[in-house]
Amino acid sequence: MLPFRSHMADARLVLALGLPLAGSHLAQFALQITDTVMLGWYGVTDLAAGVLGATVFFTLFILGSGIANAVMPMVATAAAEGDDTEVRRATRMGLWLSIGYGLAVMPLLWWSEAILLALSQPPDVAALTQDYLRILVFAMVPALVVMVLKCYLAALERTQVVLWVTVAAVFVNIAANWVFIFGNLGVPEMGVRGAAFATIIVQVASALALMLYCAWLPALRRYTLWARFWRPDWSAMAQVWRLGWPIGIALVAEAGLFAASAILMGWFGTRELAAHGIALEITAAFFMIHLGLSNAATVVVGRARGRGDHDALRRGGQAAVAVSLVFATLTMGVYVAFGAPMVGLFLAPDDPERAVIIPLGVSLLLVAALFQLADSAQVMAMGLLRGVKDTRVPMYIAAGSYWIAGFGGSYLLGVTLGFGPQGVWFGLVIGLTLAAVLLMLRFWRGAGAARPVGAPG
Repeated sequence: MLPFRSHMADARLVLALGLPLAGSHLAQFALQITDTVMLGWYGVTDLAAGVLGATVFFTLFILGSGIANAVMPMVATAAAEGDDTEVRRATRMGLWLSIGYGLAVMPLLWWSEAILLALSQPPDVAALTQDYLRILVFAMVPALVVMVLKCYLAALERTQVVLWVTVAAVFVNIAANWVFIFGNLGVPEMGVRGAAFATIIVQVASALALMLYCAWLPALRRYTLWARFWRPDWSAMAQVWRLGWPIGIALVAEAGLFAASAILMGWFGTRELAAHGIALEITAAFFMIHLGLSNAATVVVGRARGRGDHDALRRGGQAAVAVSLVFATLTMGVYVAFGAPMVGLFLAPDDPERAVIIPLGVSLLLVAALFQLADSAQVMAMGLLRGVKDTRVPMYIAAGSYWIAGFGGSYLLGVTLGFGPQGVWFGLVIGLTLAAVLLMLRFWRGAGAARPVGAPG
């Protein structure tokens, strides 16, 4: 009975940490959706500029967020060791690196029109996108600060505040979009430029809220996070950088795979691309649950590692995988049972293309049932490996699996062999499955083995 009770306790801990983080990721996802919907109400050109600009911004942001993701296991391990100084050092230098990165990428956003024109984007959309990004550029640093503080708080098991700050941000974003995009309350009508101002307000407000929380909460004052913040700590900075840059590369590799799959899908036609986009939005929403559980796995494993408790590390890893598998199985059932209604939500009732796009979208969601299982397993494996501070080799595994097996399989099955959109998605399943298998093997044959064989390389 004791092992069963221990595993149940571990599962409850994973859920207690993971579900608020999943909710936070879903709320973050809702921020993007509300921008897209509200710009769509305003105008097609502004919507195109907003989508294009958000893609550029998100790509640079996700690369920089690797630093924040490195803070999570470092803080979790140090907190379990009772090393308050190391908690402060890792977080502070994570903030330093994030701020430095945010400033470094500003020129790419400021002079983005030339880059977009070189990528054959329409001149009017490229010009408007640059206007949008020249405002949005000032959201990059606060957005990265928010990401670091969320990871810091999650590692200290303060996940509820992460959830509620993100949920509040959604409502602030909707209100600010209403004011700035459409010109309400005496504010000039600004279209996509207004969406950029709204994003700045949301990110700055979120950063201030989390900073004040970290300074105010009595349980967190012991870390004196903001005391002598200006003093550099080059050793801690190097540790965060070494752990963080491979995470950023792996995240960009995965995001790039899905962007490339959209390009392949566009070769088949507008309807196919629309069905692909809808199916991808649905799978991305459900993926947020697994991302939250993966973050929880990082914290649970990192804390067990800090205590030097290998049995707890192994049990925590098993519990996280089991919980993720349960959610993946439930999601597969949802895709099979409710595919048509979910796809239909993205189309107007009188849209003449519904009769074509819905069946195509449903067929992709059936493939996504396998896709979901593979994607949840690979992101969970990534979370477990980050918990033991193993990021460099997983980066190579992930990038190779995504691009050689995944994109290569999508091109071969979808284009060369003529299986069309479904072939593209089966290629994604192949890449994600290979990543999941190799990453899981790395964890369970290394840090998660019955007998530890040494630190991961």
